[in-house]
Amino acid sequence: MYSIKEAFYSLQGEGAHAGRPALFCRFTGCNLWSGLEKARAKSECQFCDTDFIGTDGQHGGKFQTAQQLRAHIDALWPAGQGHKYVVFTGGEPALQLDNDVIAEMKQHGYTIAIETNGTMALPQGIDWVCVSPKTTTPLIVNKGHELKLVYPQAHLSPALFESLDFQNFYLQPMDQSHLSPDQIPLIDTQQATLNYCLSHPRWRLSLQTHKMLNID
Repeated sequence: MYSIKEAFYSLQGEGAHAGRPALFCRFTGCNLWSGLEKARAKSECQFCDTDFIGTDGQHGGKFQTAQQLRAHIDALWPAGQGHKYVVFTGGEPALQLDNDVIAEMKQHGYTIAIETNGTMALPQGIDWVCVSPKTTTPLIVNKGHELKLVYPQAHLSPALFESLDFQNFYLQPMDQSHLSPDQIPLIDTQQATLNYCLSHPRWRLSLQTHKMLNID
């Protein structure tokens, strides 16, 4: 059984593949936060801006088999077009993404990406691994294609990750628009991220261009 909060076709807004057309499949659930506001302050990840509870989002639902899930999201890809690209995200997609789903997507011509917090082992066959650390717990996934750190996080300095085996290192300004001042002190996160990248050229700036363009 696979539980999907939402699935949609859009442009990747962040990181190395910003601007690339992609299918997004958002699994429900996360291992670092329940998604309930009442539990946010005591969770391991307190700044999440994503709704990953339930299956009531756009094209959300429950699917008994990998074949059913693939057919559901594949119908969202432009008819007759190649270059198929799917991004599995969450919540934490590693809670549900398995070998069956990967094999099914591969069989139908997809390049597969994942956006994960890196605290759970991943199945084989993923083409693009993007890890976004959220906790001081040591990463299980400590190598991949892209490390994208939301910045600033008081407990996670970028320096902690520079020795890891990733092809790309990105800092992304923390979106605090959904938080109250008593949850996280409000600062100009965009300027702080810009300043850090300029003084530490190992890092590149990642902006959430989908929010700037007002698209999903």
